[in-house]
Amino acid sequence: MVHLIRASMRFVAYQDRKKVAAALKPIYTAPSEDVARQALAEFEASNLGQKYPSTAATWANSWERFIPFLQFPPMLRKVIYTTNSIESLNFQLRKVTKNRGHFPSTDAAVKLLWLAICNIEDKRAAERARDHGKPAGQRKAQGRLVEGQIVTNWNQALAQLAAAYPDRINPYL
Repeated sequence: MVHLIRASMRFVAYQDRKKVAAALKPIYTAPSEDVARQALAEFEASNLGQKYPSTAATWANSWERFIPFLQFPPMLRKVIYTTNSIESLNFQLRKVTKNRGHFPSTDAAVKLLWLAICNIEDKRAAERARDHGKPAGQRKAQGRLVEGQIVTNWNQALAQLAAAYPDRINPYL
């Protein structure tokens, strides 16, 4: 979702970005595909939609890739809205493995990746310790990596995942 929103804002003037973002929100928070399609049509007909037709076109062109997002319950949508934490971890793990070439065994690769994850978490823990006691607006440390990022309503999202995919989730609970 974050990438779709960024792509749709590509040609929006800076002073209009907040207004356009607010106008797009009913599309990706819609309870169903029909309601989302209606919200997109309303955006296209609005003054902002007329002013920025490329924004509406971006959504229309990405519609088939967007609608699976609407299949998820609202609490789960909040969790999967962005993949920044996953992308950050992948970037850091690629950095560790890119100069190694190949590994003598799968166990060697797994061990290196595990040690890298522990090292990343140690650095983040040190940053969190430095920020401890500061007001929320002044904290710069990233969230937990190994134990999981603190996500609002994660328990509700996990319950919805377990209901939607019991064979995939329940064995690990």
